[in-house]
Amino acid sequence: ARPVLGDLSVTSLTPSSTQLQWTVPKDSFDSFTLQYRDAQGQPQALPIDGRSRSVMVLGLSPSHQYRFHLYGLWGGKRTDHVSIDVITAAAQPEELPLPSKEPQDEKRQTESPASEAPLAQAGLEELRISTVTPNSVGLQWSIPKGSFDSFMLQYQDAQGQPQALPIDGRSRSVVVPGLSPSHQYHFHLYGLRSRKKIDHVSIEVLTEEQEELPLPSEEKEHEKPQTEAPPSDAPPVQAVLGELRVSSVTPNSVQLQWSVPKGSFDSFMLQYQDAQGQPQALPIDARFRLVTVP
Repeated sequence: ARPVLGDLSVTSLTPSSTQLQWTVPKDSFDSFTLQYRDAQGQPQALPIDGRSRSVMVLGLSPSHQYRFHLYGLWGGKRTDHVSIDVITAAAQPEELPLPSKEPQDEKRQTESPASEAPLAQAGLEELRISTVTPNSVGLQWSIPKGSFDSFMLQYQDAQGQPQALPIDGRSRSVVVPGLSPSHQYHFHLYGLRSRKKIDHVSIEVLTEEQEELPLPSEEKEHEKPQTEAPPSDAPPVQAVLGELRVSSVTPNSVQLQWSVPKGSFDSFMLQYQDAQGQPQALPIDARFRLVTVP
């Protein structure tokens, strides 16, 4: 009785991203992998938790056709897959005002005539920070009343270019990747109903400084004395990592997989040096057992 994948469909589309959704009408998968080729023709692989039924694909190019392949993994093997062709929206930078202009634009939108009052029944709560790393920020919010069809997070990147991240209306959190260390960002979260911006909240976030990570060879030397702790220190070390394995390799990415045979961890941190010898750190959610290093 192997699990079966349902139809793969598009739920949102922008010039630089698309959100895909699927169903699992029979049983369940251990995990999923989304594969596609970027605008330069390079293969990409995105690991997805087995409980997820949607994924946001970022970093796409405007007006470009992509073919996405979603594979369901069960027992360590690909047992089913579905595909879909998607053409990203055309670039429309004029629709993304700079953060300095957004409050004025929003004021005119919220001061709508009385006839539009029914649309303004949903309200956004305070925008909060859940996680901060040198190259990502996790944000959370709540909806004290009503509901929104979707959300839109807007901000300027480190080069001053406006960015927009569409978010499903059922979501209450988002992780913004691809940020620069020690840089201040001004995020604006908009709640949309009937394609209109009804309410918005903002927050300023300073990303963390890039840590000076030791060389991989040095890490093992430092780790060895810590793991050889006396018996009195044994109780705190209840969680154990299994073997780290390579599950797929492309010219510009590697997918790694691991197990946790004993206990559980709060989170994971993958550290390595890039081709230029610069240390890199990739935070990973504790629920995941695989990651793609792009």
